[in-house]
Amino acid sequence: MAASRELIDDLRLAHLLADHADAITMERFRSADLKTSQKSDASVVSDADTAAEEAIRSMLSSARPRDSVHGEEMADSGWGPRRWIIDPIDGTANYVRGVPVWATLIALMNGETVEAGVVSAPALSRRWWACTDGGAFTGRTLLQGQPMNVSSVTDVSDAFLSYSSLHGWVDSGRGRQFGELLRTSARTRAFGDFWSYMMVAEGVVDIACEPSLALHDMAALDIIVREAGGLFTSIDGVDGPVGPGAVATNGFLHDDVLDILAPIEDNLEDSLIIRREALTIDE
Repeated sequence: MAASRELIDDLRLAHLLADHADAITMERFRSADLKTSQKSDASVVSDADTAAEEAIRSMLSSARPRDSVHGEEMADSGWGPRRWIIDPIDGTANYVRGVPVWATLIALMNGETVEAGVVSAPALSRRWWACTDGGAFTGRTLLQGQPMNVSSVTDVSDAFLSYSSLHGWVDSGRGRQFGELLRTSARTRAFGDFWSYMMVAEGVVDIACEPSLALHDMAALDIIVREAGGLFTSIDGVDGPVGPGAVATNGFLHDDVLDILAPIEDNLEDSLIIRREALTIDE
């Protein structure tokens, strides 16, 4: 099947939104006068985050006035079944420190299904995108994309795993399980945030997972991984960007990863176990 004309138009718009956001975020990146503050959840937000989201919302109000919008930094707007999901800067902590691993995430949901998504990482000069039945691509522009496909690795013991941090897994009560996944996988690296999932879509990483994510963190990643041939679920195996957390794999490994991460009754010693496991991983 081929993507519908309407979805292709939406994907083109998402690229334009990303272009606009990139101009704002790159101008502020490593700026001496970048302003930051701490949100109620103790995470950091910068004036570049809010400026980029404001710009995207302004463009959407003109281009898709009937669509609703959900973003990380501002209140939801609109009420239609078509909903744009925005994370103006995924990886704000990196952005503020001057680390180039951050991206703007833009997705379009229709009801509960993500139908289009763009991940734009201008400091890395990379972009990834997909829409339903249209395949997944990476490149600099919509017209110069290279198709992506997930890997064909079939055993966790041969797999490359990417994650964000150990602490979140301990806090989630699944530190022991994550330690087992680290121990079982062939190689582990903490690329973190959006990048882990885009590497799954590219086929250079086989597993990416995090225990606690919001819709704006996951929506664009979901469609790109799926259109590249992979699977994207919660850590409990529910399809889509519904949480808690996310597991993305090439598909072949998915059930095994979910089995390893499944809840167990006794998690009292998780913090000690995961630290010991981390020290024994073959880097």
